[in-house]
Amino acid sequence: MQRRTLIRTALASSLATALPVAFAQGGGTWPTGKPITYLVPFPAGGTTDVLGRLIGQKLGPVLGTTVIIDNKGGAGGSVGSEIGARAAPDGFTLVGGTISSHAINVSLYPKLGYDPQKSFAPVTLIGTNPVVLVVNQASPYKTLKDVIAASKGKAGGLSSASAGTGTSQHLALELLAYKSGVKFTHIPYKGSGPAIQDVIGGQVDMMFDTTVVAGPHIQSGKLRAIAVTSAKRLASMPDVPTVAESGVPGLQDFEVVSWQAIFVPANTPAPVVDRLHTEIRKILATPEMQDKLKGFGMEPADLSTTQIAAFQKAEVEKWAQVIKAAGIKAD
Repeated sequence: MQRRTLIRTALASSLATALPVAFAQGGGTWPTGKPITYLVPFPAGGTTDVLGRLIGQKLGPVLGTTVIIDNKGGAGGSVGSEIGARAAPDGFTLVGGTISSHAINVSLYPKLGYDPQKSFAPVTLIGTNPVVLVVNQASPYKTLKDVIAASKGKAGGLSSASAGTGTSQHLALELLAYKSGVKFTHIPYKGSGPAIQDVIGGQVDMMFDTTVVAGPHIQSGKLRAIAVTSAKRLASMPDVPTVAESGVPGLQDFEVVSWQAIFVPANTPAPVVDRLHTEIRKILATPEMQDKLKGFGMEPADLSTTQIAAFQKAEVEKWAQVIKAAGIKAD
């Protein structure tokens, strides 16, 4: 009798995962063959867009429907995210969120049309992307202590490029300044490409950037890696110390990672969120997707929706403090 009960329980659990999710109200089921819109709040071709397309191609057949990518770029991801926040909470809208759209922007834009936490429910943290501090290969600076000492001894501090005001590259610099008590001169560019070229050329002293962008230049010898901003050393750069282990006072808990996640509008039925979370985790766990993530320089993540919410809350609070202390204003 007990064995039959266990078999029935296992079968019921399996069917619950395989069958469409029934809504508590309205008597319908999800997804019922209706296309799902995956809102990407950035232009086509970027990391968020590419990840959305890769996941959408796999997710559609699993759910028995089609996932349509809809790019709505602007204001660091704010435009598309606001559209997503206002969408019906019925499971037919996914939003590709990032550190900018769902942690930083709420402190940069005083009239943001959504709350990054209250307006959404987290589904999946796709992965994180560490940031690395680099200088050009001819620079005299070999360690973070060298950088700190040089900045202390120079009016206005060393210059540091970024992909733009309020980006993770910029805020990594401001967090370094905030925690170390040392001043730097921020030089914003329109994108990482021109910024890192000026670091390579020696026009700017240094730059924080993702391992995806900086990695090839480090490998070619054009840039020198000073420190990574992750909590532990990267497998791809085992000889590069973390900022936290640099020995600079005040930086023992320093950590900055860019990240990619998937959200749905707040009040989306819990069974729908759970089903999406389960299926997307399966997709991300495949060797193919693991290789894709590593190709982006990303560290795969495997957090529950509760853990993602806690992670996001900590990120919002951390960057609010840094932005306020630095007096950063959106362009």
